[in-house]
Amino acid sequence: MTGTALITGGSGYIAGFLIRQLIDNGWTIHTTVRSLKREAEVRGWLNVDNDRLGFFAADLENDAGWAEAMAGCSHVAHVASPFPLDVPKHADELVVPAREGALRALRFAKAAGVKRFVLTSSMAAIAYGHGKGRDIYNEADWTNLDNPEVMPYPRSKTVAERAARDWVRAEGGGMEFASVNPAAVFGPLLSDDLSTSIELVKQLLEGKVPMCPDIGFGIIDVRDVADLHYRALTTPGVHDERYVCSGPFLKMIDVANLLRANLGEQARKVPKRKMPDWLLKLLALVRPELKQLVAELGNVRGGDSSHAMQSLGWTMRTPEEAILATAHSLIERGIVKV
Repeated sequence: MTGTALITGGSGYIAGFLIRQLIDNGWTIHTTVRSLKREAEVRGWLNVDNDRLGFFAADLENDAGWAEAMAGCSHVAHVASPFPLDVPKHADELVVPAREGALRALRFAKAAGVKRFVLTSSMAAIAYGHGKGRDIYNEADWTNLDNPEVMPYPRSKTVAERAARDWVRAEGGGMEFASVNPAAVFGPLLSDDLSTSIELVKQLLEGKVPMCPDIGFGIIDVRDVADLHYRALTTPGVHDERYVCSGPFLKMIDVANLLRANLGEQARKVPKRKMPDWLLKLLALVRPELKQLVAELGNVRGGDSSHAMQSLGWTMRTPEEAILATAHSLIERGIVKV
């Protein structure tokens, strides 16, 4: 099966690997970026058959460019969504563009006659706001937005996915829909643009994190995230589906230990000790951006990916392979000096 697909957010980490996989399998790809000034740069690091790749300028909060980007596409993967390093002053700074961007993409997809739409959601839309009573979450779970401790990013992903699903039920007609819900995404880099999760490994290698707080995340390799999107886009019969995309849950100290065990002298700055909870709470009083970490202390948010594995034949790399691929890329590119 081949055709023409739109992948939004073409300069992003997941989108880059998905575009590569689709083109390698014979697809023609349209992709969106906020400014066409980046087209040459992104084409350079994607390194694919340029005859099969077209760029369109489109923004999550504006209608301009979306009809042109969708024209002739039978499939869409809406990957673009805001994910800043810092916590915004108000949740709506993330919630509004995430929700409106998803709905805008859906509306233009329907108008263009798109057959299947895959939304990049997140474990952040599944595993937050439930307290410390659970360790594993699956597709039936939703982040509890009634809990005031839910931070802006998981709030934005939850609101966006719920809004998209509601729209498809009410307005989608025959359009097939699925979401892919990744945990923290690691793996090799295609460019020097670093996602939020990659920044963590960078800071560990640079010694900017003197001790490891008692926080963690499910680990998944970007190549496997792209492959799950590919399967959700191309497997016959997929509709009204949701796919947890997460490997084992690791604490930050586990990631640090893994780096030190495998990188030798290159990991000499990586911390060896856990940070006492009281110290992080104290630091958060003077550094407000740390408050989101305080809310995560002691939580375990593992994901059960068996549904994707059983229904789509999907498999995933080990967390060790994903983390070490990140570290090697950061060092080889000179982003981290060791």
